[in-house]
Amino acid sequence: MTINKLSQITHLIESELNQFNDRFKKSLKSNVSLVDLVARYILKQKGKKIRPVLVLLSSKIGGEINERSYRGATLVELLHTATLVHDDVVDNAETRRGFPSINAVWKNKVAVLMGDYLLSRGLMLSVEGDDFDFLRVITNTVKRMSEGELLQISKTRKLDNDQETYFKIISDKTASLLSTCCEIGIRSSTTNEDKIIALREFGENLGMAFQIRDDILDFIGTKKIFGKPLGGDIKEKKLTLPLIYALKQASDRESKKIISNVKSGGKKVQVEDVIEFVKKYNGIDYAVKVSNDFADKAIQCLSIFEASETKAALESLVSFVIERKN
Repeated sequence: MTINKLSQITHLIESELNQFNDRFKKSLKSNVSLVDLVARYILKQKGKKIRPVLVLLSSKIGGEINERSYRGATLVELLHTATLVHDDVVDNAETRRGFPSINAVWKNKVAVLMGDYLLSRGLMLSVEGDDFDFLRVITNTVKRMSEGELLQISKTRKLDNDQETYFKIISDKTASLLSTCCEIGIRSSTTNEDKIIALREFGENLGMAFQIRDDILDFIGTKKIFGKPLGGDIKEKKLTLPLIYALKQASDRESKKIISNVKSGGKKVQVEDVIEFVKKYNGIDYAVKVSNDFADKAIQCLSIFEASETKAALESLVSFVIERKN
């Protein structure tokens, strides 16, 4: 159902998305055979393309989709793909979207360099198009994403995460890029600063809702080839909102027992015990409420825009994000 729903949202920009896909494919081409081989492998791993969809819809709500819009969409998708490639190296991941990861096939050195290549291609596209406003936005995003990842690593070692720090991590790691998608999209079609700010904040709130929903699925999702395995965050010793909230509600004795369980890491973690603990102390219900609150804030950010099919599509995208099952 969710896939159908997403296709209904993107139907409004179907031809533009096809154009984007062609341009993205061309942006990966290289005269170096190994780079070209890995790039073709990446193209087989088809994701939901939520980020370029956001760029194009944001451009459309601000005016018209144009050449800058396509360059912006390609830029953010190249950056996003680069971070996924690098993340798989950091996490020693063996699969990505049902395929063996690049580091699993070609080893870490090729994966790291390929991630660098993807990022540099995006930056070069912006330089060649004189999109220096995009560069200002995207370089700050890369900084935030890196800081968020490093903060999460430090908290994983200590397991002393609180809600405020969790929000900081997901704001930098996830929401920053969705916010950037929306800002770049609308910057490509208007100079109205109020509308640009509204879309930037829409993307930030959408990103927060998106990541919290993702973290909820770690406790209630199902094992799917393209989805997150149940308890993946727990095994990686990541304290996310459902668990952070449950730990605050429980007694010190129970909380310490759960923390000790999570600290064991990997296969030693009793995932079911942690999940039951989170359910017992309403961690999932709380996280759902917080996710919905961010979704409501995202919808409110769109109030500056007149009613249109594009506005309705963005509102529907918010619903898709918080209702998805994988």
